[in-house]
Amino acid sequence: MSALQRPWLLSESTWELVRETRYDLAVLPWGATEPHNLHLPFGTDTMEAEGVAAEAARLAWDGGARVVVLPAVPFGVNSTQLGLGPTLHVSPSTQLQLLFDVLRSLEAAEIPRLAICNGHGGNDFKPLIREAQLDSDVFLCTFDWWRAVDARGFFDEPGDHAGELETSVMLALRPDLVLPKGRWGTGASRRFKVTGFNEGWAWAPRDWRAVTDDTGVGDPHAATADSGRAFLAAACTRIAAFLVELASTALDDLYE
Repeated sequence: MSALQRPWLLSESTWELVRETRYDLAVLPWGATEPHNLHLPFGTDTMEAEGVAAEAARLAWDGGARVVVLPAVPFGVNSTQLGLGPTLHVSPSTQLQLLFDVLRSLEAAEIPRLAICNGHGGNDFKPLIREAQLDSDVFLCTFDWWRAVDARGFFDEPGDHAGELETSVMLALRPDLVLPKGRWGTGASRRFKVTGFNEGWAWAPRDWRAVTDDTGVGDPHAATADSGRAFLAAACTRIAAFLVELASTALDDLYE
């Protein structure tokens, strides 16, 4: 194995390497392609999910779990952002079909578990997993990487989209793709007039063009690379522990 090769990343692995490895668990980063305020790239969600999955898998590999990170999926559910430049939207039904095909591939490779590392708030994998699990022996689960630890311990106002949290993370992961601070939008957004939607117990999709002028929701200006690195380290450490535990727990003995 090359000194630069990372055996937990499938895209960097050779056939010589993988044929000698029995993987316990596959991780599928799943993001989106959409605008993120004026200063972050369209691929933010995908890059974040990919970066978190890679680092968590590295830590899990060091912990003895044979985890393999699959190539990231850059297409998310973005129906309410259509019209904001080349936003790319795929329907949940399309996501389900892709998930079925990935499962068939994992079954053929005899990889018994799949965890989806979700990087986009518009993706909802729970109903897809409930349906796909009926037709596959691969154990399925999902997690939103940014929920692994409480963001309020790292950011004053995390924001909902391209705010302090995401900007800090991208400053840590890909500072070369973040525009200079003087070009950042404010992330100001408009709330629903219906109280139940704002309180969170009722829900409706937001029309992004009516909600925000710069596509951001949350002020990014307090973001720093240091806070992004600290948040990523905490999140990846917790996710890695989850991956190790999941990989080592027998699928016929999941419940106490």
